[in-house]
Amino acid sequence: MTEQSSIIIRKFELKDLDQVMEINKQTLPENYPESFFRTIHAELPSAFLIAEMNGKLIGYTMARIERGLSHYSIFHRAKKGHTVSVAIRPEYRRKGFATKLLKESIAAMIKHGASELFLEVRVSNIPAVNLYKSLGYEILKEINHYYRDFESAYLMVQKVPKTSKHTS
Repeated sequence: MTEQSSIIIRKFELKDLDQVMEINKQTLPENYPESFFRTIHAELPSAFLIAEMNGKLIGYTMARIERGLSHYSIFHRAKKGHTVSVAIRPEYRRKGFATKLLKESIAAMIKHGASELFLEVRVSNIPAVNLYKSLGYEILKEINHYYRDFESAYLMVQKVPKTSKHTS
């Protein structure tokens, strides 16, 4: 069995919280408190997903729906899917697991009515920028000093094709 076929993508459950927080601390400079993970899960559980292989959590993504001004029209409001965090343990990177997680999370955001998708990513994280581009995101702008360590972020966006929209 290949690594790709042995991976399971499933919804996050509260019993996964300790392992998700461990992955977050191991892989990202931004470490969130337990309450943040719980809030994101409560807001949109279908878009908080876990990648699991042989019973071990190897990564996660979490997202929420936000309402606000459209990234595409300054005169319109939009329901936007926000990918808040994506993390894969280092030894499992570049094997397609983040892509699988993101595709399922994006589908969940669209199912909940998102007409636009967005995320922030460190300008130095070229592999992630390229991954997001491969999924249809475009760099809209650079946000100076976005992160706690003052690194800038790219705001990346994509419009959901009208044929992809579902109602919830």
